[in-house]
Amino acid sequence: MRKHRGFPGRLPGTDMQFTIRRAQPNPTPLRARERYRDRKPEDRRADAAFLACLIEHFGDQPFERGNLDAGRLSWLLGREVKAVEPFDPCSYEQLLRVDMDEVRRSFPELAP
Repeated sequence: MRKHRGFPGRLPGTDMQFTIRRAQPNPTPLRARERYRDRKPEDRRADAAFLACLIEHFGDQPFERGNLDAGRLSWLLGREVKAVEPFDPCSYEQLLRVDMDEVRRSFPELAP
């Protein structure tokens, strides 16, 4: 499992994690999760902060899932974060990419 050095471990001031410490024998599968309008403001803030970290760290270049938290990635999967190659939800080596066009639509405050 690739560890993304310099990537924040969690949202400052909360227990919402962005990375995991070590690989598990059975990785948590990635799956696109529906974001409903009535989500808590702190959940929406965590999504925006995590996406901002992805953009700052990787830009629009492909990156490995590695030690990025599956739960946090799942909130963005299929919209702002997309698979680059055939999708394997349980692979730490899965290549993903931030879709900047979708970021502009969903999180206009984050788009360059």
